[in-house]
Amino acid sequence: MKKITIAEMAKYNGQTVKLGAWVANKRSSGKIAFLQLRDGSGFVQAVVVKEEVGEALFATAKGFTQETSLYVTGEVKEDTRSSFGYELAVSGIEVLHEAKDFPITPKEHGTEFLMDNRHLWLRSRKQHAIMKIRNEIIRATYEFFNDNGFVKVDPPILTGSAPEGTSELFATKYFDEDAYLSQSGQLYMEAAAMALGKVFSFGPTFRAEKSKTRRHLIEFWMIEPEMAFVEHAESLEVQEQFVAHLVQSVLKNCKLELERLGRDTSKLENIKAPFRASRMMTPSNG
Repeated sequence: MKKITIAEMAKYNGQTVKLGAWVANKRSSGKIAFLQLRDGSGFVQAVVVKEEVGEALFATAKGFTQETSLYVTGEVKEDTRSSFGYELAVSGIEVLHEAKDFPITPKEHGTEFLMDNRHLWLRSRKQHAIMKIRNEIIRATYEFFNDNGFVKVDPPILTGSAPEGTSELFATKYFDEDAYLSQSGQLYMEAAAMALGKVFSFGPTFRAEKSKTRRHLIEFWMIEPEMAFVEHAESLEVQEQFVAHLVQSVLKNCKLELERLGRDTSKLENIKAPFRASRMMTPSNG
């Protein structure tokens, strides 16, 4: 029997497969139990029918706790009612570990509580979608710059001084010398561009500014390309192509995740280079 992931189910429609998964949620209706399963690659509904699996297994399925880990066998069936498009008709279940007292339930929780349990919050559908989209943006970033002749250069995270004078730095010691967490790799990229022509860095950046707004981040990952022998208009063209490439890649490869986050994809579909048609026109003499 083939062991697959949830993301691979479309290739096995009508076949009996085996999944390793966790129980994200469950509900039952009379003689049918519905298990919401996740395995990291996605989410799927598994249907357990009492008449097909027997009374003992059905009772076990109805009693599953959230985050119990299982091996589930069953037939992949197309389900047009689901955004995923498939469900699993269960024929067998092997319990690996029964979870107890999982702190993050389907009810509402406060932000502070969720952040304190961030490692567990990642298992939720919304956080799963965010991380999948983030991963696609990273993949598409490397794809764009590699396809356009850029060389990846990694600037140091620890620096001896500030490259910018607009924000506070995190200070530490580098052996016996003062050092700081980098707030930008720009100066290193400028030097690297003089050697390699077109370069980019993509790594963690730090700002030691206390703020609870969404406009200020203590740590984030930043893209910093530099190009030699490039005029301003040429730079704008690359920037627009890069942003459009990211958006179109996410639209193509993260449709379910965008839907889960409630994004209006019609607006994203309009993001295509060039952004301003007037920039591509020749200025008039008038």
